[in-house]
Amino acid sequence: MRIHHLNCGTMRPPATPDGLVCHVLLLETDAGLVLVDSGLGLRDLHDRAKRFGPARFYVRPAYDPDETAIRQILRLGFEPEDVRHVVLTHFDADHVGGLADFPWARIHLTAAEAFAALHPRGLTEQQRYLPGERDHNPLLVEHTPSESETWRGFPGARELAEIAPGIVLINLPGHSRGHAAVAVDTGDRWILHVGDSFYHHGQIDGTTTAPRALLAMERVIAHDWATVQANHQRLTELWTAAEPDLVLVNSHDPFLLREAQRRNREEHS
Repeated sequence: MRIHHLNCGTMRPPATPDGLVCHVLLLETDAGLVLVDSGLGLRDLHDRAKRFGPARFYVRPAYDPDETAIRQILRLGFEPEDVRHVVLTHFDADHVGGLADFPWARIHLTAAEAFAALHPRGLTEQQRYLPGERDHNPLLVEHTPSESETWRGFPGARELAEIAPGIVLINLPGHSRGHAAVAVDTGDRWILHVGDSFYHHGQIDGTTTAPRALLAMERVIAHDWATVQANHQRLTELWTAAEPDLVLVNSHDPFLLREAQRRNREEHS
């Protein structure tokens, strides 16, 4: 299947010189289009408090309508109705804002994340799972990745064959209660989108130092910090192995987004 790497929401938190992106995958499958996360949507531009909450004052979204998934899909020559499914890494506002632009789509996520979003516990979850993000009554399809199934050493995986072969939902909690990674088979390689399991490539490749402001934000909003650190270690091992048939991306690193987009251009030029 062909993959497009989209930025569906530029954000500029303090002391983060390169800013952040919302890295969304657009998959062309035989059964229609599939999004992995949705970034910010058109409704977010006009209802910022209800849909993003106080966090918007820190991450400072650009709220550019041309960055929304629906506008980018139109520019690529598709119709919004072509989007049949959205697979979520988790239910944070900067990952689900675009869902309301595709109200007919089926929204796939882990059962643990769905339960957390519908029944938030404590202040952090109450601030991250706002009712305004789902007031269009999205059709949630819950999945429980089987602990007996693994994907490259990650325990708990489930192929979403009802969407298309080669899309795998992988348990990767820590950042949120039911956070997941999504692996996509493109034919000659896998794309592994690990959501917010890390913020900056310097956390796993050892070449640069991640901005301290990002590291502080990551720790403050983590559901389970010890698990986040364990995820960092596993992802560092995966990055260091440099397997030629695997591309590792995350949600917010603009460097990883640019590299993925560059690789796509070279492969399709």
